[in-house]
Amino acid sequence: MNIMDFNVKKLAADAGTFLSRAVQFTEEKLGQAEKTELDAHLENLLSKAECTKLWTEKIMKQTEVLLQPNPNARIEEFVYEKLDRKAPSRMNNPELLGQYMIDAGNEFGPGTAYGNALIKCGETQKRIGAADRELIQTSAINFLTPLRNFIEGDYKTITKERKLLQNKRLDLDAAKTRLKKAKVAEARAAQLNISQPEDNNIMVNVSYMLNLLHVKWLKIWAEEVTKSEQEVRITQSEFDRQAEITRLLLEGISSTHAHHLRCLNDFVEAQMTYYAQCYQYMLDLQKQLGSFPSTFLSNNNQSSTTPVQSVSSPSVLASASASLPSVSNSMVTSGLSELKSSSGSRKARVLYDYDAANSSELSLLADEVITVYSIPGMDSDWLMGERGNQKGKVPITYLELLN
Repeated sequence: MNIMDFNVKKLAADAGTFLSRAVQFTEEKLGQAEKTELDAHLENLLSKAECTKLWTEKIMKQTEVLLQPNPNARIEEFVYEKLDRKAPSRMNNPELLGQYMIDAGNEFGPGTAYGNALIKCGETQKRIGAADRELIQTSAINFLTPLRNFIEGDYKTITKERKLLQNKRLDLDAAKTRLKKAKVAEARAAQLNISQPEDNNIMVNVSYMLNLLHVKWLKIWAEEVTKSEQEVRITQSEFDRQAEITRLLLEGISSTHAHHLRCLNDFVEAQMTYYAQCYQYMLDLQKQLGSFPSTFLSNNNQSSTTPVQSVSSPSVLASASASLPSVSNSMVTSGLSELKSSSGSRKARVLYDYDAANSSELSLLADEVITVYSIPGMDSDWLMGERGNQKGKVPITYLELLN
């Protein structure tokens, strides 16, 4: 029975506190009550925390999209994570493409040029898929998890303490409002002096009774002055204590930024490792494909061997030109001899991208068609190319002369 009485009293007290806060909050919104403002330093810390939370969420979500573009797969991973279960392992896109290439190569025959090339490409794609899987795992541990821990841990604690601070402020302002009303009532009660009327007139007696009730009501409020002053001191102390707790938590945001910076460095290193691995894999694949006989590599009377990187200097151009199959050179040479003997111009299709090394050369884009012609005394490995108002020297190994 005593426990029940205690619970009822506590419930009534909590309801009274909630009602007091609601009234104070409503009056503040209507401009009918004063509001205790937080100091500028605390306000700045709160703003910094909100900004950190906002951008951390955006960065975290977009990183998840970058690592896993498939929204259905992200939803599945989220569900399994909430169920505390491991998501089933599935091939990613590079691994799936690699498996298809390997299966196709085996179907066409590993002894054929095309089948062998498909198998080699498939194996490379599967290695890229494994590197992609490693990037996702490393990024999740070293980057996404710390960001998520801040959102779901530290910031939730900050939000909880901030809400407590808001409640303590409402309690303080409500106590100040009650004290102000009590002092006004005390002053008015001191000014009133109600005497018993001698006349037995009913209206006079009614007016006397109403005034008497008003005075008693004022005196009741006046008696609340001491109690309200004590309540203000208590609520002020609780508010100051909660403000200090909130401030200490918010000052930890600077440490959070430093921690996230270290996590960002880890994420960048993981990306660097991933792209370096992919580049090396493709470089090795390009060398393997380049070792095939030129007759297998030719397609529509053109070489399919492409430079690993864009040419930016004459020395690199020389090495790239030397690595091209001789069959391409023979075809271009025959066409070139016809072009030089006719002293006219021909249309040519660009086989590969080419970056001009200097202003005397013309940059090229693969598959575009340009006009080429020879100039007496020009090096045999070069032609003059024109594209609209632009012209410059172009390497013949990058061209296929058209009929």
